[in-house]
Amino acid sequence: MNFRLLGRSGLRVSELCLGTMTFGTEWGWGSDKETSQKVFDTFAESGGNFVDTANRYTDGTSERWLGDFVNSDRDHFVVATKYTLRDRLGDLNFAGNHRKNMMRSVEDSMRRLDTDFIDLLWVHAWDDTTPVEETLRGLDDLVRSGKVHYIGISDSPAWIASKANTMAELRGWTAYAALQVEYSLLQRTPERDLLPMAAHYGMAVTAWGALGGGALTGKYLKGDTGRINEKSARRNDRANTIAQKVIDVATELGVTPGQVALNWVRQNRQDVNVIPIVGARTPEQLQDSLGALNFQLPETALQILNEASAIELGFPHEFLQSDGVRDVIYGGLYDQLKKNKP
Repeated sequence: MNFRLLGRSGLRVSELCLGTMTFGTEWGWGSDKETSQKVFDTFAESGGNFVDTANRYTDGTSERWLGDFVNSDRDHFVVATKYTLRDRLGDLNFAGNHRKNMMRSVEDSMRRLDTDFIDLLWVHAWDDTTPVEETLRGLDDLVRSGKVHYIGISDSPAWIASKANTMAELRGWTAYAALQVEYSLLQRTPERDLLPMAAHYGMAVTAWGALGGGALTGKYLKGDTGRINEKSARRNDRANTIAQKVIDVATELGVTPGQVALNWVRQNRQDVNVIPIVGARTPEQLQDSLGALNFQLPETALQILNEASAIELGFPHEFLQSDGVRDVIYGGLYDQLKKNKP
């Protein structure tokens, strides 16, 4: 296991992050505590130190069990959790990005995790009602108090994160060090705005859904029913075509489809550091994902996968990349300008 810096911070995190939404059986498809412990130990023994959870995962069980697992060497592990999602049904102030919910949720998470601090706190999703400055100032106060070390933003529009980090720079507040988004061969729309934004601000990116909910392992092509509805975009004709290409590449390289899908996420962007979040219900599933660390995809494989999964960038990106527009913007010398760029 190699390590990466979390954005522009000095925090060292493993090149894979262990997702713990499977820790607990409350949602009907997770693992019991003994199996979850084995999954965690497998990750830790491979050298992984970066672990991701949330206040809502398996109704709080994920945090409680993770707290038990890291307790013997708490300072070694980088524990990330999230706030935003509800802890009480029917009460508006037990959910959202506002300061009241933030402070309560963080205190509750620390109790469940049995820890005095959270290494990385994510805003789980943008709520469209709380002012950017309220959320950011609350997070800065948590960092200054020592309860939180770093902050990140998840599942939010690029303009929100961009506004926040610009505001943080101007006001001397703590900026978002990382961005968490769904990103895979089946979900490349973050390439339009979110990933370029992260590159501009030097943010690390953690990618959830890197295996497309298991679709990219090829299991649905084999007739596995799984937990994803047949009407899901992860199981439509386009998804099946991409999954078959992943299988073809894996067969050619002598590796598993899941490993190919993870390495595409790790390698596809050169302008931003993308760290896949890997979840597993069993140690064997995690071992398969860890196998991605043993090789890299050749350029020919990346090209095949990129062509199969290509998306339209839409306006204004395709407009600005068109030859005619580049001609009038750069005086007909765009290619020369590119070559001379540092």
